[in-house]
Amino acid sequence: MDKVRLDRWLWAARFYKTRSQAAEAVSGGKVQVHDERAKRSKMVGVGDRVRVRVGPYDFLLTITGLAERRGSAKDAVGLFVEDEAGKATRLKLAEQLRVAPPPTFEGKGRPTKRDRREMERLSGLDESDAS
Repeated sequence: MDKVRLDRWLWAARFYKTRSQAAEAVSGGKVQVHDERAKRSKMVGVGDRVRVRVGPYDFLLTITGLAERRGSAKDAVGLFVEDEAGKATRLKLAEQLRVAPPPTFEGKGRPTKRDRREMERLSGLDESDAS
């Protein structure tokens, strides 16, 4: 086995839980091979450089092994080597996301009856004009 379909390899390397999720990610442009957008049927081999975006994280990989079937997590780790610069960037982003405050809603919601009357007064509409 010299080459494997890209979606099968991503599934076997455990970047996606199902092969259909891997295929959707490739079709959606979240996976690049040699810095070019690839199709799910692209055949990849040992030595190919792959960029995978999973959520906010980018994985910069070099393929070191091929598999068409999904194995254990230990086997999946042996299928690729992550670029050190990419790993450092990914870990830095993970730390930033961990310490960032959670997003909060700062809007006030619907206007109250008093707020609505004030808006009508400011816009020049009175209740007497509405009838």
